[in-house]
Amino acid sequence: MFVLATTLFTANAENKLSEIQKSGEIKIATNAEFEPFEYKNGDKIVGIDIDIAEKIAESLGVQTKINDVSFDAVTLELNSGNWDFAIAAMSYSSDKAQNVDFSDVYYYSKQAIIVPNDSNIKSSSDLDGKRIGVAMGFTGDIYCTENFKSSMIERYNKSSDAVLDLINKRLDAVVIDDTPAKKLISLSNNKVKMLDEYLFEEGYRIAVPKGETELLEHINSVLKSLKDSKEIDKIIDKYIMDSYSPSID
Repeated sequence: MFVLATTLFTANAENKLSEIQKSGEIKIATNAEFEPFEYKNGDKIVGIDIDIAEKIAESLGVQTKINDVSFDAVTLELNSGNWDFAIAAMSYSSDKAQNVDFSDVYYYSKQAIIVPNDSNIKSSSDLDGKRIGVAMGFTGDIYCTENFKSSMIERYNKSSDAVLDLINKRLDAVVIDDTPAKKLISLSNNKVKMLDEYLFEEGYRIAVPKGETELLEHINSVLKSLKDSKEIDKIIDKYIMDSYSPSID
């Protein structure tokens, strides 16, 4: 009975990859509000995560079909059965891991603190009682809510909107991942700066529906190849250096 169950499980897992290849496309859920990882350039969704998704699709000989949903709904979309994996600068959480399986880490990010150039905020200890902008639903949001209880936490769908409010003195600080932080500082014409201190480090992962072992193993193999070849560094550098986005004023 155990051997039969194992055989059926393996066959089902293998059928998922076959199903993707037969359909000619792999269906991906993301949240296109987190430049440079995933965002809209006109009508097209682009970014670091999207390029990684394209590499996974390329390894299977299929095209990508990208679905843009709210960040809170990204993993929920996997449970609908309509999408094969989700990639949206996601970190592991035990709550989400009850419903989805996570890949190996493909990128390590630090939570950065952005302040105006003339700010008297010098470290995280100065954030108590301040107006802090965060990306809604991300780990920076959770961290600031739990650790700066006397502060006013303002949540944004777009990190660029938070930085714009920072420039216009409606916020005292913004806490977001260091990669988009660097990009947004550049787009602000360096009207704001990033403190040397980071709040914490986290790893980004891809999520797949629970039990899709074969698909997860394939994704992990592609991620390992991208890391070993340094191709993932080239993808990241491409978007950090990209200058097509308008300035934030």
